[in-house]
Amino acid sequence: MTVWFVAVVPLLIMFFALAMERVESRLRHIAVHENEVEEFLEQARPEEVRALYGSGIGRALELFRLRRLRRADLVKSRKVRQRS
Repeated sequence: MTVWFVAVVPLLIMFFALAMERVESRLRHIAVHENEVEEFLEQARPEEVRALYGSGIGRALELFRLRRLRRADLVKSRKVRQRS
C-alpha cells in the first residue's frame, strides 16, 4: 500500500503542475499588461472611464484601443493625401 502511495502522489503532483502551467499560459495571453493600464489611466476619455466603472477593464481598454486605431488611421490617411 505504501509503495502505491509513494508512486501515485508524485505523479498526481506532476500532472497537476502540468495542468496549471497550461492554465497559466492561457491566462498570460488574456491578461491586461501593466503598461496598457497606465496608458489608459493617463489618456482615458469620460466614456472610457464610464465603461471601466460599468463593465470592467476589458471593455474600457477595448474602447481605448479602438480610439487609438481610429486616430492612427486618420494620421495615415492624412499622410497619403499629402503625398498625392
